[in-house]
Amino acid sequence: MIRFFNHYLSVRLLLLTGLEAVFLFQSVVFGFELRMAEPIGQSPLLEAAAFTFVMLMAMSALGLYQTHAEPFRTTVHRVLIAYGLSLLVITSVFYAVPSTYIGRGVLAWSTLLALCSVLLIRIVFFRLTDVGLPKRRVMVLGNGAEAEEVIEHLHTSAMRHSVQYAGLYPVMADRDAEGRERPLNHDALVRTVGELKVSEVVVAVRERRGGVLPLRQLLDCKLRGVRVMDLQSFYEREHGVLRIDNMRASWMIFGDGFDQGLARDVVKRLFDLMASLVLLLVTLPVIVLAMLAVALESRGGVFYRQERVGEAGRTFRIVKLRTMRTDAEADGTPRWANVNDSRITRVGAFLRKTRIDELPQLWNVFAGHMSFVGPRPERPFFVEQLTERIPFYQVRHSVKPGITGWSQVRHPYGASIEDGLLKLQYDLYYVKNHSLFLDLLILVETLQVVVLGKGAR
Repeated sequence: MIRFFNHYLSVRLLLLTGLEAVFLFQSVVFGFELRMAEPIGQSPLLEAAAFTFVMLMAMSALGLYQTHAEPFRTTVHRVLIAYGLSLLVITSVFYAVPSTYIGRGVLAWSTLLALCSVLLIRIVFFRLTDVGLPKRRVMVLGNGAEAEEVIEHLHTSAMRHSVQYAGLYPVMADRDAEGRERPLNHDALVRTVGELKVSEVVVAVRERRGGVLPLRQLLDCKLRGVRVMDLQSFYEREHGVLRIDNMRASWMIFGDGFDQGLARDVVKRLFDLMASLVLLLVTLPVIVLAMLAVALESRGGVFYRQERVGEAGRTFRIVKLRTMRTDAEADGTPRWANVNDSRITRVGAFLRKTRIDELPQLWNVFAGHMSFVGPRPERPFFVEQLTERIPFYQVRHSVKPGITGWSQVRHPYGASIEDGLLKLQYDLYYVKNHSLFLDLLILVETLQVVVLGKGAR
């Protein structure tokens, strides 16, 4: 894992993406040469770049850039669907930007070369990286449930290509023959790290007072080039979350992150203005058709306006297409939406599945109530409940809420206090590490959520 703009990225996936981008780009160049039967005078840089970008976005939307392994047959199916989707998009690009048009013959050759290249790369790449990439040897220092959870995570299939579990070094107090506690001898820690060739130590200890941690020995390990991580940093890197059960206010105050800057706010606002205006115009026909479908199925308003909590705790009225019956909350008591909720109409179920019901929120983005990317805004009724029960919940209101967010692409739809806790851990990660790069990454992953219909209710 490497850190890029405060966000951790898998080296393996970065190598795969870069390698496939090069081959996709060269597929267009070779396609031109094969079609023209002679070397071309000028390389088709613009055409190749457009083709490569669309193909990579389509493969991302179909979930082809995931850290977990999957059967090769599933990969082939995803690649074929991705290429069918990308051909539709690239054809639209040709009509919208005629300068990128490469001709049917060239496109056929380019697509064939690209398809073969991607499948061949994935056959060879995953086999080589499973064996060839250096693996981090991780030792867990701790005891109890925290240490067991870290060890279990290190043994998951998603980490087997990059991590080797080196062992557990216990730190709990020992007891003598009369039952009195006595601290363990920590002098062996540095020697054990050297003997096991450990490259990383994860300190899985919740209570650090009373001389439990061998601080001097850990410092010696760090000075010898061994990385020492606490639980919070470990889960932040591996899962993209900030664990509430390990959170301390001092860690948030004195550590890195949780920065707010005027320059970033201005850039993000300009992006929100331009993108929301363009998307409102582009999706207007879809919104109109959805409005007609809602109106024809059931009586009542087409749009649904609801009070939500935004930045700094200020409330605003969110705009969505109505997906429930008009008497969904006839008793006036707010309720979470459940799986197969009987209050959702047939048209509403489709709109939720495809996320079309979210499109009117582009107006909220244009008006400045929301951003494209940020924590999802909740209703005041639920915010009050969650704030009382979950520590640090109000931290998520330090940035603008978004149509999509880190918790939306990483965690299914939240419909309870427990789900609210899990989502908050992702939201806190976003608040701590938010950047334009992370926003763009979330937008790319949102394509996958929309195409594959993940998490909709």
